[in-house]
Parts: sequence; structure tokens; C-alpha cells
Amino acid sequence: MEEKQPLLVHKISRIISDFFNPLISLFIFFVYMSVREYSLKDSLLYFVPLLLMIILPVVIWLVWNVKTGRYTNMDVSDRVQRKSLYIFIAACVVAYLVFNYFRNGYIDLVMLFILILVFTMQISNLYIKSSMHTAFNVFVAALFFTLDWKAGLVWLGIAALVGITRIILKRHTVKEVFMGAGIAFVVSFIYLYCNIQFQH
Repeated sequence: MEEKQPLLVHKISRIISDFFNPLISLFIFFVYMSVREYSLKDSLLYFVPLLLMIILPVVIWLVWNVKTGRYTNMDVSDRVQRKSLYIFIAACVVAYLVFNYFRNGYIDLVMLFILILVFTMQISNLYIKSSMHTAFNVFVAALFFTLDWKAGLVWLGIAALVGITRIILKRHTVKEVFMGAGIAFVVSFIYLYCNIQFQH
């Protein structure tokens, strides 16, 4: 009985951690925002470029690098391996920002701050392997907060739960989870401040 409980906790942690990975969490937010804020046509015009220029390329990059052995796993748990992942994500986001600016004439604030978060995570990675799962879920909580404060609080709880699962699964230490959360809180605070300023 004592052996089954840790195994069950580990399995539940794995499910939570896999489901609330950065890409899926951002995907859930964009779907929620699209349903809440846009018509179906506008949602597709906004989401399809994100899907084709960021989400799919990053998924393909991860799968290809895991299959070729460049990455140990889909979480990219190795700190050295993460360098190329951060660079690739940043390149995809920059390409989208440029595309969106020329197409719509404005800088997508959400994607700009995702780029800032990626850059700060890359800098942090030089010293400590901050939890990307925790960081992105804290930032997604801030994104939800701009639409509905209750959804923001719920997602903040999810972010805390994800951070705990990363420790249980031994993907990160407590210090690495707190570092990821700390970075995301700073970036999220600046994002929320800018979001309020641009609304006025």
C-alpha cells in the first residue's frame, strides 16, 4: 500500500505536468480569448498565423530533436540543450511579430511579452535551469487575469500545482521552480501594467 501511493502521486503529477505544458496552456488561453472576444472569422485570422508560425514549428522542432537524440526528452530537461530551444522559440515569435506588424500595423503585446519571457528565461538558464512550465503558467494566469480576474486566480492555482508536479517528477528543484515563478511574476506585472496603460 505504501509503494502504490508514491506511484499514484507520480502518475497524477505526470498527467498534470504533461497537460499544462507551456504550449497547451497558451493554446487554452488563445481559444478562451477567441471565444470570449472575437467572432469565428476574427479568431481564425488571429489564431491560424500563431498556429502556423509558432505552435506547429515549436512542436516539430521538439519532436525532431528528441527523435534525433539532440534533446533527452520533450521537456528539454537538460540545461545545455535548452539554449537552442529558447533561440528557436524566440526566432518563431520574432517572425510572427514582424508578420503581424506588417499585416495589421501594430505590435502584438501578448507575443511581445512572451518574447521577453523567453529572453529572460534564456538569461536565467546561464545560471540556473528555471522551470519553464511554471514560468509560462504564471504568465498565462496574467493573460487570463486581463480577461477575467476569477479565471486568472484559477490559473494561478494551476501554475502552483504545475510547479509542485515539476518537483515531484524531479524535473526541477524547489529553487528552479521558484526562479521560474519569480521571473514570470516580474514579466507578468510589467505586462499587466502595460496592458492597463494601453487600454486608457
